[in-house]
Amino acid sequence: MTNFWSRILFLLAALMWFQPGAGATTVITSVHYSAHAQAANLSIGVTEDVAVTMRLLDGPPRIVLDFPDTVLATPFPPVEGGAVVRNVRDGLAGEGRYRIVFETAPDVLAGVERVEAPDGRRILNFELRPVDPSAYAEAMRADAAARSQDRVLEAPQRSRQAWRVVIDPGHGGIDNGATGVTGVHEKDINLAFARALQAALATQGDVDPVLTRDADIFVPLARRVQIASDQGADLFVSIHADSIAYDTIRGATVYTLSDVASDKLAGEVADSENAADRFAGPEWQNDTPEIHGILVDLMRRENEAFSTAFAGMLVDDLKAGGIGLINNPHRSAGFRVLRAPDVPSVLFELGYLSNVKDETLVQSGEWQGKVADLAARAILRFLEGRGPAWGVGKPD
Repeated sequence: MTNFWSRILFLLAALMWFQPGAGATTVITSVHYSAHAQAANLSIGVTEDVAVTMRLLDGPPRIVLDFPDTVLATPFPPVEGGAVVRNVRDGLAGEGRYRIVFETAPDVLAGVERVEAPDGRRILNFELRPVDPSAYAEAMRADAAARSQDRVLEAPQRSRQAWRVVIDPGHGGIDNGATGVTGVHEKDINLAFARALQAALATQGDVDPVLTRDADIFVPLARRVQIASDQGADLFVSIHADSIAYDTIRGATVYTLSDVASDKLAGEVADSENAADRFAGPEWQNDTPEIHGILVDLMRRENEAFSTAFAGMLVDDLKAGGIGLINNPHRSAGFRVLRAPDVPSVLFELGYLSNVKDETLVQSGEWQGKVADLAARAILRFLEGRGPAWGVGKPD
């Protein structure tokens, strides 16, 4: 295609390509896919111009295309994995939003060319091709910067078309969290994994994943709890990778809320995580012991069973997936970030940065992607199974 690569569109996340008419619904009337050793091509025929968005995700590398107000009127062709595109998934990702997800080889970007067919249809020709690693890295940075601007903290009005999962990357900004044996900061690991989990959940049409932060910013613990409640979350998962005094202890742990710690280690981890509020302003530090007790009691009566059930599912799926776990991997303590009275909540400790092996493992993109997929599977199992118990069925 002439000057095709001048049209690479990763400048990025909310970039609108073709503006539709007001209130128009776009129909995809044709889909053709082909691939060879150097590239993969997707040609889509649409009845209306459509405001497509494209995103880059990693762990594993993916290119995501979203088509708002769009319906598919023709079967998506079967796709065999190849050198450039390993797999393709498609489906609804929310009300009226059609999504295509390409799982690609490393360092693959996409370009697009628009052609108007004689019958008036628009043809969107996408080409996916490997690029220089430096160009890919630049595109990833641009995508991350764009995404950090368009997410997280507003509570939009919504009907129950999807379950909402609030993912909470612990620490951030002035609060580095734990520091690993080689100097890595917990806040960076938490955010990287949270994004991987968000990406894994985003491919499920029934789940709307929301982050409490999508940039290196400080968010007080009470604000994180408030976000979960304000968003009407069906589940809250706080991501951490703590450092403890015992450098031989390693493995993932899932914590739930209790007013008395299940063991000494759980109490120490809770104390460490709760200390993040030393960075918060006074407006976030006015909780009282009486309120704490009330919230713990409400959590127990309304959500303890759900939180415990999900913790068990997550532990089971991690174990089945071959992920290393600490002894007694489901523990509990008085974590302030788990105190949303109306939301099932867990704290997912990926590993311990005080252990050299764990520190290396939790920084691995491949490991993060695998664990994110396992966690997403557990989340979906929990959400699908808990509808009757809450009186809320599977989203329409």
